[in-house]
Amino acid sequence: MLMMPTAFIGGAVVYPVLLFVMWWTMMMAMMLPSAAPAILAYGALSRKFAEQGKPVAPLTVFAAGYAAIWTCFAVAAVALQLLLGEVIELSMMMAVTSAVVGGGLLVATGLYQVSPVKAACLRNCQAPLMYLARNWQKGYSGAFRMGLSHGLYCLGCCWVLMGLLFYGGVMELRWIVGLALYVALEKLVPAGNKLSRFTGLLLVGWGAWTVYRAFA
Repeated sequence: MLMMPTAFIGGAVVYPVLLFVMWWTMMMAMMLPSAAPAILAYGALSRKFAEQGKPVAPLTVFAAGYAAIWTCFAVAAVALQLLLGEVIELSMMMAVTSAVVGGGLLVATGLYQVSPVKAACLRNCQAPLMYLARNWQKGYSGAFRMGLSHGLYCLGCCWVLMGLLFYGGVMELRWIVGLALYVALEKLVPAGNKLSRFTGLLLVGWGAWTVYRAFA
């Protein structure tokens, strides 16, 4: 249904809404599990403060901050997909069909993987307990702001990787599951930084080879 022309599914409003629902559901399913360490860290700290008689906000308020970040990302992804649909040909699985564009996407993702910005975001995602202890804020608004701020680091780790869905296919389940597992692995394994750099170099090489083959 998502691949049908807009005129056949109820007009110009319905199609973007369907895309948003698809992206939002996908982002929640992919990213909230990888945010589990931060959510559990918040739960542990809030229980400690509650035992001391200090008021704390429920876990759901902190998690809502994460959800808000990825909801905004879903909106941006829908806008990007609608734009790409106008200027770049997409396959039935919503993947770019141009080898040059696909190769460029791989190279761009690889370069971001080895960038200082990626490394900084990953450090905060790998040590959520330390981050929350240093940046603890009281009340419901404080819990939500902490979810937003740590969620931004999560976004900084993963937003370019999510762009690879346009290479493998937004509707391709294997790519969705594979990226979700990789994102979780980067944050959970002690050698996540080395894994990120290795993956970055691999993607740059893969992308360069893809572009080379397109012109060979």
